Amino acid sequence: MTVPEASVAVELAQLRGEINTGLEQIKGTLGVLVERTNRTDADVRQLRADMEKEVGELQADVEALKRGRWPLPALGALTGLGALVVAVLALFLS
Repeated sequence: MTVPEASVAVELAQLRGEINTGLEQIKGTLGVLVERTNRTDADVRQLRADMEKEVGELQADVEALKRGRWPLPALGALTGLGALVVAVLALFLS
C-alpha cells in the first residue's frame, strides 16, 4: 500500500465509525420518542376514562335533580284553584 491508499483507508474507517456512532444516537433518540409516545397514549387513555366517569356521575346528578324538582305547573294550578275558592268564599260570606 502506498501512503495515499493508507490515509484513504484510515479516513474511511473513521467515517464508518462516525456514521455508526451517529446512527446509534439516532436509534437512542427514536427509542426515547417511542417511549414518550407510549406514555402519552397511556395518559390520554387514562384521562379519557376519568373524564367519562366524571361525565357519567354528572349525568346521574342531573337526572336526580330533574326527579327531585317541584312540579311547578301543578303547584301553580293548585294555587290558582285555592285563590278561586277563597274568592268565592269571600263573595258568599260577605
